[in-house]
Amino acid sequence: MRIKFSLVSIAILMSLVIPGWGEESRQTYEVVIERGVKATMRDGVVLRADIYRPRSEAKFPVLLQRTPYDKSSSFDFGMKAAAKGYVVVIQDVRGRYTSDGEWYVFKHESDDGYDTVEWAASLPFADGRVGMFGGSYVGATQMLAAISHPPHLAGICPIVTASNYHNGWTYQGGAFEQWFNESWTSGLAQDTMNRILKAATNARMGVDVLPLRKYPLFNSSSSMQELIPVAAPYFSDWLDHPNYDDYWKRWSIEENYSSIQVPALTVAAWYDIFQGGALKNYEGMLAKAGNPSARNKQKLLVVIGGHAGTGRKVGDVDFGPAAEEFNENDVILLWYDYLFYGVKNRFAGDKPVRLFVMGTNVWRDEDAWPLARAQKTKYFLANGNAAGPAAGGLLSPSVVSEKVSESYIYDPMKPVPTTGGPLCCDAEHLAPGPRDQRPVEAHEDVLSYSTPVLATDTEVTGPVTLQLYAASSAVDTDFTAKLVDVWPNGFAQNLTEGIVRASYRDSAARPQALEPGKVYAFDIDLWSTSNVFLKGHRIRLEVSSSNFPRFDRNLNTGKSAADDQTSVKATNTIYHDAKYPSALILPVVAP
Repeated sequence: MRIKFSLVSIAILMSLVIPGWGEESRQTYEVVIERGVKATMRDGVVLRADIYRPRSEAKFPVLLQRTPYDKSSSFDFGMKAAAKGYVVVIQDVRGRYTSDGEWYVFKHESDDGYDTVEWAASLPFADGRVGMFGGSYVGATQMLAAISHPPHLAGICPIVTASNYHNGWTYQGGAFEQWFNESWTSGLAQDTMNRILKAATNARMGVDVLPLRKYPLFNSSSSMQELIPVAAPYFSDWLDHPNYDDYWKRWSIEENYSSIQVPALTVAAWYDIFQGGALKNYEGMLAKAGNPSARNKQKLLVVIGGHAGTGRKVGDVDFGPAAEEFNENDVILLWYDYLFYGVKNRFAGDKPVRLFVMGTNVWRDEDAWPLARAQKTKYFLANGNAAGPAAGGLLSPSVVSEKVSESYIYDPMKPVPTTGGPLCCDAEHLAPGPRDQRPVEAHEDVLSYSTPVLATDTEVTGPVTLQLYAASSAVDTDFTAKLVDVWPNGFAQNLTEGIVRASYRDSAARPQALEPGKVYAFDIDLWSTSNVFLKGHRIRLEVSSSNFPRFDRNLNTGKSAADDQTSVKATNTIYHDAKYPSALILPVVAP
């Protein structure tokens, strides 16, 4: 089916709203839409796409999106980009919406991505260059296609997506990303189950269910509670593979950067659930992409929110008018205007990195990520009495000599509740982004360590790590860490966070039990941030052993919550002295 749109109907879509990014006037076109165009994959499965193209006898570069979220949702972008001189192909991936075949996450995306790129390049109105775009899982379809190296792929634009589908997607630091895994699976399964019956999803409904394998996929009768093997078999497979093994390695982006042969605009976001992986993708492609041209044209844009929201207000914080300058569709077109049409816009400059600095709430261009001028600065944990609302724990510039430790009891049946942070995908039932952490800090199993009130602005931009010395009465437990900006009025703004499952302290592939009572060193990756702690604010670190339901509860027994529900309480002890110098490591940028 073909539909024609006049220039009048698309004129309102033609403006770009990013000051200083550069734009060039050129011819605009009427748009023709073809619905449900078939592409046959190498195994005979038919996938279907909507095509938006200029009404012209000329040939144009293709912008391709492969999505599990319904191709019809990209109408506005298709119209806008086609009017600017692009052929836009929006395809339902295998087993989703109008495309045939079996839906299983990640499994077919490299082969189907390769085949679709080559098919799109051969369309009669295509000039042979194909660029891909989109975020989250649509970013994964790009990365998985790129590592298969289709000859006609000429660029990608992965937005807020991961580098490894084990660590940073399904697990983090050994802990199961329960809220994301359950809510995302429920949402995806809706289309699958619509082919069988009607049922509504509600991830919050099943979040307390143990074992995890009995998670109720739908808010419906008990006869429907074990539909995961039918609607989402991959969920059970994720639980079967808690270690980084061959199941995950076949889809690893991190291990295949050298196979990527094209320039990329990587978009990451503070508070985004895939922030860590997105930044790794930029660094990995910059260092290892398969040819000099690809390496030299890597670009990074770090924005606010991502899956946590967009615009100037994310969560409880208003980041000011500059935060409104980011518009995803406009940025994609600016990228391909630069890459395919040679437009001298912001991407043609010599600064490959552009990031949003929180606190001062401004955009800044940089030569590199991480920033070479950022100094790794240790803030040592000090003082006792760090638990609860009257916490007196300190962050000190020097290590304390006296032997000090704090203990708390972690009860898996009374976990510390997730309050904001990098969450997806059901904001109605669990709100993401920056939220006031004072209710969290009131828990007796949360330890808080703070600097004195800052006399000057202090910028922290780059990767954040906690070197923690700790012991447990259990054979396994978790340790969590959260970086917080404390405002003069007491508002405690979470910035970034991390977790380590103690048994995975040394290896994601080979877990090892703890010896109860023994002190171990744990490195907790809190990912990254860019924030100016303003004069009058304080830097704070929160340490605990749960962040639920973002992460599953460690039962402290050495058994997995995937198949067990019996738990024990653990007494966990944090050490900080000359022998065990626990320290928060921040990348401090001099003014």
